[in-house]
Amino acid sequence: MPLAEPVSDVDIERIVAQRVVPALSAQGFCWLDGVLGDVTGGAVLEQVRRMHLSGALKGGQLMRAAPGVKRSAVRGDRIAWVCGAERGCDAINALLVVIDKLVMSAARTLDRPISHRSKAMVACYPGGGAGYVKHVDNPNSDGRCLTCIYYLNKDWNTKEHGGLLRIFPEGKPYVCDIEPLFDRLLLFWSDRRNPHEVQPSYATRYAITAWYFDSEERAEAKRRCRERSGTTQNSRSSRSTTNTILLLLLLLLLLTSSFYFSCYTTSITST
Repeated sequence: MPLAEPVSDVDIERIVAQRVVPALSAQGFCWLDGVLGDVTGGAVLEQVRRMHLSGALKGGQLMRAAPGVKRSAVRGDRIAWVCGAERGCDAINALLVVIDKLVMSAARTLDRPISHRSKAMVACYPGGGAGYVKHVDNPNSDGRCLTCIYYLNKDWNTKEHGGLLRIFPEGKPYVCDIEPLFDRLLLFWSDRRNPHEVQPSYATRYAITAWYFDSEERAEAKRRCRERSGTTQNSRSSRSTTNTILLLLLLLLLLTSSFYFSCYTTSITST
């Protein structure tokens, strides 16, 4: 059942109970069509297009990459991060409010400690075969719990335009192909249960992604980060102290050598 426009809290609670929670529990992913409706969804699309045409979208970064591997060989999207409060992003903010309500309702039912999310990543695959190789959003327990992607592509023809998002559910003998259709929202667990890829796109492909954090896992990830940072700083401090001591010993050695050389020279001269 698609969400209607405008989206009421009652609609959201019903969709979460009937669609989102059962699908996430059973297979780890879920998608909904008609989330905002033509008017609001169209306004989101127009704002994203303006960002693209203004040059606000930049090449996405790689968290980890093998030496010598070009970014474009891994991901071909161009992105910008927004919170929704920026000028000209009111429709994007309305989208985020709806997704927030969906996710928080699902979190309560699933008893997941989800308390906040990332900024929204506005993304454009500019065609020409741009895609994103198979990857996991959160392979190392960084706190990201649920990935939510809203698609903005009207009249999308997968046979002609490509651009499928393919999910490889962990331990399953099948894949799931999601077409990036206008006003479609995809949700899936961000961890190793859902490796996925964006197949080559041959037309301009827009999407908005937000990640929701498990507060307990996120706190643990931040603790590990602080420990690593502290260890690095202590290591640097230890190396600095060692280098200072070695420098002082070298200076002492030079001074001592100079003293003995001076004494030896005097003795030779006096005889």
